[in-house]
Amino acid sequence: MSDKRDYYEVLGVSKSATESEIKSAFRKLAKKYHPDLNKDDPTAADKFKEAQEAYEVLSDEKKRKQYDQFGHAGVNSSAGGFGGFGGSGFGFDASDIDLGDIFDSFFGGGFSSSRSSGPRRQDGSDVLRRMNLTFEEAIYGCEKDLELDVIEECSTCNGKGGLNSKTCSKCHGSGTITTEQHTILGSFVSKTTCPDCRGTGKTYETKCKDCHGEGQVKKHKTLTINVPAGIATGDRLRVAKKGNPGVNGGLPGDLYLEFIVKEHEYFKREDNDIYLEVPITITEAILGCKKEIPTLYGPIKLAIPAATDSGDIQRIKGKGVDNKAKHSKGNMYVTFKVITPKKLSRDQKKLIEQLNKTDLVDPEIEKFDKFTQSNQ
Repeated sequence: MSDKRDYYEVLGVSKSATESEIKSAFRKLAKKYHPDLNKDDPTAADKFKEAQEAYEVLSDEKKRKQYDQFGHAGVNSSAGGFGGFGGSGFGFDASDIDLGDIFDSFFGGGFSSSRSSGPRRQDGSDVLRRMNLTFEEAIYGCEKDLELDVIEECSTCNGKGGLNSKTCSKCHGSGTITTEQHTILGSFVSKTTCPDCRGTGKTYETKCKDCHGEGQVKKHKTLTINVPAGIATGDRLRVAKKGNPGVNGGLPGDLYLEFIVKEHEYFKREDNDIYLEVPITITEAILGCKKEIPTLYGPIKLAIPAATDSGDIQRIKGKGVDNKAKHSKGNMYVTFKVITPKKLSRDQKKLIEQLNKTDLVDPEIEKFDKFTQSNQ
């Protein structure tokens, strides 16, 4: 009976594992146990070889069927040999799975999949800018001009970096450079992007003067931004495709604007609600009145009931922030502050003294006076 471990157990997958699951499991084990990455572990080489052997069998549909039916006896005993990544002894080549992350540390990052015939299409990165707004600009919405430096594809060379293209003499138009390295573990074939043509397979007789061969140029632009009504501090607005440009035909990134709103002297905002403190005189508080107060949408006449105290709050429905972005509208809350006069005329003082002689006592004051007397 064979003393070899079950191949499914070696890779840590079930017997119903898919091809991609088997490939993913081997990739993790190869990175974990490769001898060149685990020089301090004397068992790494054996574990790496065991994983190779398991992968060779289970990644081959025919061999896997034989193994499932007959076990280790049903597959070729040469499995797991170190015939090199491109040879039949190993069962796969570099194009089968991406081993670039495994060999970066000891091949200087030069290992790459043979499918990488050139630089990949890459979308541009996003850009974040902050914009200051006044209270009114945020509440009602506005148009703001934004000055910024942007990187764009060079229009002179259409982003190619040069003029009059020709086949690259270094890679002969393939866009990649193939190298082979021999180690005790076998032969490793690596493909890297051609440094002369950057993977395009073409070089140019004349370098573009406007972009200096980079294919991109920096420009100063003014963007007019439509700020929707109801913006608050911390809110962000996305401006599509106004970020950094993509590479090799990739889409440009987005511009994100984060707003900082200046506080108002009188209006205080919480979410979409507006709070306003309204000062009133003693006589207005005692007798009640109608008082004109400001709102976000113009002044209104507000009925103040008699016997209003400092701290009393009155709600005015629908007079808060009309938030267009969130499709909601808040309320306004008026807090009253009774102002005690610091200076009185002689006639005003006489009136207060007369009022004081009328025994005008509030039940709450009487209750507190009794409490005071009980604690004497």
